[in-house]
Amino acid sequence: MTSADYLPFLIQAVLAAAITGVIIGASHFFGQRAKHTRIKDSAYECGVPGEGLVHTRFAVKFFLTALLFMLFDLEIVILVPWTFIYREFLHHGIAILGPILFFIGVLVLGLVYEIKKGALEWEK
Repeated sequence: MTSADYLPFLIQAVLAAAITGVIIGASHFFGQRAKHTRIKDSAYECGVPGEGLVHTRFAVKFFLTALLFMLFDLEIVILVPWTFIYREFLHHGIAILGPILFFIGVLVLGLVYEIKKGALEWEK
């Protein structure tokens, strides 16, 4: 490996640092500077003043849905790269189908468990 092989990584790292610096600098330069005034404490995303409690309570079903989403999102994150390298592993004679079927089986068992426990039922 020569130093020229690391040039794309160096360019990407420098660009990421520069973009980060510009965004933080723009936020600091253009951001609000008032100290604890009504303007600073209001929601600036939509311009509509907030009503009711600031910290509302969410039902557990929302958190459960988020956790299930993350679980199956993680499954996709693992399965997509696996599909790209499957032929390469077959070419080298490495058995990769068994471990991924075990992984999918564990996820399916988890889903069946969640369905039997009624975790996916919104109305209770």
